[in-house]
Amino acid sequence: MARLVDNPDLAFRLARAIVSDIALYNQDKVKEGIKKDNIFDLLAEELEEGREHFRTRISPDMEQSEHLFDRAIVDVMIKQAGKIESPIW
Repeated sequence: MARLVDNPDLAFRLARAIVSDIALYNQDKVKEGIKKDNIFDLLAEELEEGREHFRTRISPDMEQSEHLFDRAIVDVMIKQAGKIESPIW
C-alpha cells in the first residue's frame, strides 16, 4: 500500500492534480458554472468524489487538509477560468 502524504506541500500538489483532472474532464461544466455562478452546484458530485480520493491519500493527522483541497479548487478551477465572462467578476 502506498504511503500516506503527510507533507502539506505535497498534499497541496496532490489536491491540485485531482482538481486539475476534474476540471479537464468537465470543461463544459466548468465553463457553464463560471458563466452562471453555480459551479459548485454543477460539480458537486465530481468535487466530492475528488475530495474523498484526496482524503484517502493523505495522513489523517494533517489538520489543514480540507483547506488545502478548497484552496486547490480556487487556484486551479476558479482563477484559471478568469477569462470566462461571468457575473462573479
